[in-house]
Amino acid sequence: MALDHSMPILVVDDYKTMIRIIRNLLKQVGFEDVDEAYDGSEALAKMKQRTYGLVISDWNMEPMTGYELLQRVRSDEALSETPFIMVTAEAKSENVIAAKKAGVSNYIVKPFNAQTLKGKIENVFEKA
Repeated sequence: MALDHSMPILVVDDYKTMIRIIRNLLKQVGFEDVDEAYDGSEALAKMKQRTYGLVISDWNMEPMTGYELLQRVRSDEALSETPFIMVTAEAKSENVIAAKKAGVSNYIVKPFNAQTLKGKIENVFEKA
C-alpha cells in the first residue's frame, strides 16, 4: 500500500498538548488531514463515521485505553484493516508484546520527533 499524504489520520490522546504535538509533527512530514479524539470510545465513534488511513493512539487513557481501542478496532470487520500505531511513555516489553499480539501496526515510545514518526508511518505502509 502506497503512503498517501492526503489520507485522514485520527490522533487519540487524553492529553490535548500531546495531540497538538503529534498534529504538528504530522504537518512537518506532510500530513494535513488530522482529526482528534480524547479517548478510545470517542475514537471508535469517529471511526464508525469516517474512514481513516491511520490511527495514532496513546496507550494510557480513561475510560477506554488505547490497547482496548486497538482490540475493538481489530475485532470490528469494518475497521480491522485500519493501520494503527500505538504511542506510549512506557517501553515495557510486555506492553509491546501485548500490542503486537492484538494486531498493532507499529509502536512509538515517547518522546519522539518528526523523523521517528515519519519512519514508523512509512514502515507501516511498506508492510501493508
